[in-house]
Amino acid sequence: MSSQETHIGGLAVGYLPDRLGAASDFEFEWGGVAFVQRVWETQLPDGAWRVDLQVQAMRGDALTDLDALREFLAEYHERGDDWKPEPAGDDGLASEHEVARFLAPGLAVEVRDPFGRQGIHEVKATAASVVKAP
Repeated sequence: MSSQETHIGGLAVGYLPDRLGAASDFEFEWGGVAFVQRVWETQLPDGAWRVDLQVQAMRGDALTDLDALREFLAEYHERGDDWKPEPAGDDGLASEHEVARFLAPGLAVEVRDPFGRQGIHEVKATAASVVKAP
């Protein structure tokens, strides 16, 4: 387990997996929600780059509660009505490669491992470590 800490979009991430490549930050807006995203990538032997992990802070009026977060993410990720993430603690949603948490009205975080490079255990540990930065 790593004890790395990083700050992303006003959030403190207290745990990150050890096997992360180079980090890049992005800011964008989608559906009235502002995103601050950090993506870690590793270059593969064939020269291609693969995402190791994504952490994104999300801020917007649409994020009113956990149900609203689920609805927003279903639309954002273009998931069908059959997308039924599992509960992750009292404030989160988990599916195969991601965990999202509703932190406060207007504030959420999503941790994604789109290529399964870290595993859901690491995604859950990273998401659980996120708090609003002091």
